Amino acid sequence: MNTYKVKYGVDNITFVLERKKVKNLNLNIRVNGEVIITAREEVPLEFIIGFVERKASWIIKQTKYFKDHAAESTAIKELVSGETVKYLGKQYRLKVQEREDERVKYFRGYIYLYVKDKNNYKRKEELLSVWFQLKCREVFKEIYNKIYPVLSKYNVPDVEISIRKMKSRWGSCLAQKQIIILNRELIKAPKYCIEYVILHELVHLIYKEHNKEFYDFIYTLMPDWKERKRILDEEIVMIL
Repeated sequence: MNTYKVKYGVDNITFVLERKKVKNLNLNIRVNGEVIITAREEVPLEFIIGFVERKASWIIKQTKYFKDHAAESTAIKELVSGETVKYLGKQYRLKVQEREDERVKYFRGYIYLYVKDKNNYKRKEELLSVWFQLKCREVFKEIYNKIYPVLSKYNVPDVEISIRKMKSRWGSCLAQKQIIILNRELIKAPKYCIEYVILHELVHLIYKEHNKEFYDFIYTLMPDWKERKRILDEEIVMIL
């Protein structure tokens, strides 16, 4: 891997170039603001730099967003009353109360965190993590059950859903194992964005590559998919 810089106005874009056997030139911005370009060995460096220059305005916008978000995230670490928690596209106030029956409850626009010791951060984090995992299973399955019947008409198998925390993608499809993997962070996104990701992964059971046929097929089933993806890319913490 090599690192390069591209100047755009008063800003400098630093990117890491990874040479891999990929079909297309891929741009990925990680949540820490790192810019990664993946390309085949035979793609000239001049072409890659030109690609970054054409995308410069968007790259700068995204990296600044992640920088701002990182500053916000740093401030929200104590899990105390008044902090906000993102759930299904909205910010909810956290209310932490000391009670013997430890649990998390979503009620009337608030997320209540009942814990024996309000100062036990590790326990609060554990309770929230378990609650979000449960919500992931419930919400993702509900949305899958809405999307899958549309794909079943095209002989797409009824697959298993696996939930993981991933750094650089919202979902993945293991076609041979008939499994789609969904990122836990998706629970922060609106349901219509989760619908797009599930559809995207299911369509990979028909088209393996991100080619024209793949996106044309998605468009026939979800004409506004680009707007849903834009919201994920620009407003919900990470980039695909």
